[in-house]
Amino acid sequence: MSTETADLTKIDSAISGLSSSPPEEKKGHRRASSSAAGVYNINDLEKEGKELQIAKETQKLNWKLNTSPATLDDKETLKKFLTTPPVKKIDLHFPLGLEVTARNLKGVTIKDALDAIHKQFKKKADDELELPILAGFEWDKEESWTRLIVHQKKEGAPSSGGGKKKDKKKETYDE
Repeated sequence: MSTETADLTKIDSAISGLSSSPPEEKKGHRRASSSAAGVYNINDLEKEGKELQIAKETQKLNWKLNTSPATLDDKETLKKFLTTPPVKKIDLHFPLGLEVTARNLKGVTIKDALDAIHKQFKKKADDELELPILAGFEWDKEESWTRLIVHQKKEGAPSSGGGKKKDKKKETYDE
């Protein structure tokens, strides 16, 4: 019997030795390839006090919220980062209270933001949208560091609309 107990203690020591080694190996294993270098977590930027710059190209898009971003002609603009420095995710807040989140582990691009907005508005008809055109984004660090305010407007091409109004005024003066 003494030989059996000796064997058991050897087995026990082997088991206890194995149970502590796998967790040590697992600690170092983490997937790093999914997030690109130089792309930040918005919360880390807030802690460090780093300010965001929004791509100015968003103001010139004249994009209708219920149409797919793929319909835009300027494909190069869609590939640009929405913010500098690039972030993994950012909330987009509409004045009426709606909030959507744009995410991309390699850095949120303008297309990612437009896709997130389009997902909310794609089922809406043109006449259901009071302000159907994207005017741009605003970052107000006083209100919230982690979100952008979405600005909208009624008409996409104000230059042509303005010309027609002037013509109407001229007609009234001629009479």
